[in-house]
Amino acid sequence: MCGTDHNPNPASPNKTPSANGHGTRRSSVSPDTVLNLEQGDPTVFEPYWKKMGDKCTMVISGGQWMSYVSDFTNICFFLEPELEDAVRRLHRTVGNAVVDGRHIVVGTGSTQLYQAALYALTSPGGAEPISVVSAAPYYSSYPDETDYLRSGLYRWAGDAYAFDKKGHGDYIEVVNSPNNPDGTNRKAVVKNRPDDQVQGKLIHDLAYYWPQYTPITVPVDEDIMYFTFSKSTGHAGSRIGWAIVKDKEVAKKMAKFVELSSLGVSKDSQHRAAKIMGVICDGYQNCKAKNPELFFEHCQNLMTERWERLREVVERIDIFSLPKYPKEYCLFSGEFNEPHPAFAWLKCKEDIDLEKFIRGCIKVQGRTGRKFGTDQNYLRISMLSKDDVFDHLLERLSTIKAISNGY
Repeated sequence: MCGTDHNPNPASPNKTPSANGHGTRRSSVSPDTVLNLEQGDPTVFEPYWKKMGDKCTMVISGGQWMSYVSDFTNICFFLEPELEDAVRRLHRTVGNAVVDGRHIVVGTGSTQLYQAALYALTSPGGAEPISVVSAAPYYSSYPDETDYLRSGLYRWAGDAYAFDKKGHGDYIEVVNSPNNPDGTNRKAVVKNRPDDQVQGKLIHDLAYYWPQYTPITVPVDEDIMYFTFSKSTGHAGSRIGWAIVKDKEVAKKMAKFVELSSLGVSKDSQHRAAKIMGVICDGYQNCKAKNPELFFEHCQNLMTERWERLREVVERIDIFSLPKYPKEYCLFSGEFNEPHPAFAWLKCKEDIDLEKFIRGCIKVQGRTGRKFGTDQNYLRISMLSKDDVFDHLLERLSTIKAISNGY
């Protein structure tokens, strides 16, 4: 069993420190509640958008946006022009991706765009499915998303570090940067040489390449890059993602996949996303000096504070470790910043099933390292929960004093 101090604050068992460290507030989280921090649900940004009041409010009449079609002259005929303009403007504002001369494909979140990219790069297919790999620890959903449809076009082939392209033929490598779960910056692992008969193609998953999570070091310019509304602004429920694609034929195939699988993407969600992106960009356009109330500055400060508090607890209990990230110059902020990823990648100093231990000991549900292609003594925990849930996470971690008998 685990050694803990039960109820370390008996005088006020239902109160937790406020997120900004000033005073206390009554929590809605019961001590018996299992804190579900397995998923990256970005509710941490909810208070900011509530504070924005009516700036993002839209009124949709019953006769608006009824057609499947947005623009038949566009490769992606269901992409609303307002969203395309907003996406390009947001990337130019942040400086995290090249959009000039590129094609935009909209999808129902980045999950659909991942499938669309696989389809585009493998159709019409060959004698054998093309191998899909990513460097471990890789995003835990890649294996399931790749093999879910049991496609004859492609199949999951595991860790890119262990991939032998001579034995498997052509391949696709998914580069997730910053990487989920460990927050590190990534480049392709499987290398191509000009004289190779076997060639690989790359998909860049850049869901977390935004200033609140990591320094923006360069405008990325890759063949296929996809982003998501859920992680850029926190609006996961709108289910909007977009891909920036160099090659016209690849973009056409990706748009065709979205057309065949869902006949487009909600226009209501597209216009909501365009409106919110516009509010963010207007703030930077109208403000000539650094302002902590602007979206990315606010969220960067919030993530910085959370990571500082988590590191303090982890160092004090001296049972787990966290990755250390180097400071890099951020083109967006004009400062040297340290990454503050959306997930904490905990490693236990003992070789135990950390997911089982944390859930049994302090009622916190994370995601085991085994699902990311690595060891059981790793655990991914979301840093994107609401304030009271995050406060309870730190409080509960602080009660762990020892690991006895392995658990």
